[in-house]
Amino acid sequence: MPVVTYVNSSAAVKAISDICCTSANAVKVVNSLPDKEVIFVPDRNLGRYVARFSEKKFYFWDGYCPTHERLKAENILRLKQDHPDALFICHPECAPEVSGLADHVCSTTGMYDYCRSSTARKFIIGTEAGILYRLRNENPDKEFILASPALFCPNMKLTSLEDVRDALVNMSPIVTVPEEIRVPAKQALDRMLAVPRD
Repeated sequence: MPVVTYVNSSAAVKAISDICCTSANAVKVVNSLPDKEVIFVPDRNLGRYVARFSEKKFYFWDGYCPTHERLKAENILRLKQDHPDALFICHPECAPEVSGLADHVCSTTGMYDYCRSSTARKFIIGTEAGILYRLRNENPDKEFILASPALFCPNMKLTSLEDVRDALVNMSPIVTVPEEIRVPAKQALDRMLAVPRD
C-alpha cells in the first residue's frame, strides 16, 4: 500500500515514500491514488483531517506537530465565548477536537486567502504565531487573535533573515544529500507535482 508523506519531513523519509503532499493538496493527492488503503505519515492529525474527505482506509503514523498539538479545544471554546463575532480558522495539523470547532480548516496559504476574501472582521487563528504579521499587514482593517500563546514553533525560528542573506552572499553552507536518498525522495515529490490541480 502506498506511503503518503507530508512534505515537512526529512529527505530520508521522503525516499521511502511513494508520494508527498502538502497541507493544501493532501486530499487531492490521497484521492488521486488508485489504492483503497494508504499509510499516512508523519502527522496523524493532518491524516485524520484528510480521511474525512476520502473513502480510503488510512493507517496513521502516530506523529504530530508539537506546536499545533499544544492548541486545546478549551482554548477555542473560551475565545469563541469572549469573541462571538470572530471566525475560528485553523490548520489541519490541529487535533480533531480543535479542527472540529473551526469555521474553516486550511493550509497557511489558504488562511491568507480566506481572511483576505472574507467579509468577517475578526478571526481567531489556530496555527503558528508567525502568520499574524502577514495577516495584519494584508488586512489592516481586520482583527486577528492568536488562539494560544503556545502556538510558537522554535524550529521555525531557527533560521533568521540574516542567515538567509549570509547563505546567499557566501553560497554556504552547502547541503548535500546522498544519491540513494535524493533520487527516490525527488521521485516522491515529482509524483506529488504530477497530481492535476483544479
